[in-house]
Amino acid sequence: MQRSAMRELAFKLVYEIEVQKENKEEQFEIFLENNEIADKSVIEYLRDIKDGINTNSEEINKLITTNLKDNWSLNRISKINLSLIKIAIYEMVYKKLPYKVAINEVVELAKKYADESAPVFINGILASVVKEKNLNGDINEN
Repeated sequence: MQRSAMRELAFKLVYEIEVQKENKEEQFEIFLENNEIADKSVIEYLRDIKDGINTNSEEINKLITTNLKDNWSLNRISKINLSLIKIAIYEMVYKKLPYKVAINEVVELAKKYADESAPVFINGILASVVKEKNLNGDINEN
């Protein structure tokens, strides 16, 4: 399975967890069963995303909050957008995935699953996170 397809599954999992907020491990097992996921590399990737976001949730939420504009709060962000932002931040900051890859992937998912303003909103927050965390020496490169 391609990484993009795995990331889309990760988005669906993180979204379900954002909505349910309870018993993440049980939700994980149900998600695997409902989506008939048996590939060990996919399961490992999904578990890493789930556990990584959970373990680092305080810092991830702080990064999101400090990079919101116009007095927005976490509660105001749709669960879809929040899930996508959390995945990108986790992969950029903790997994050291190149920021261009992480941002592009979640923006593409936003185009598919979120409202029409989501890609610009998500891109803006993530670009601010890249600058704040200095994930690239020159964020303005083309």
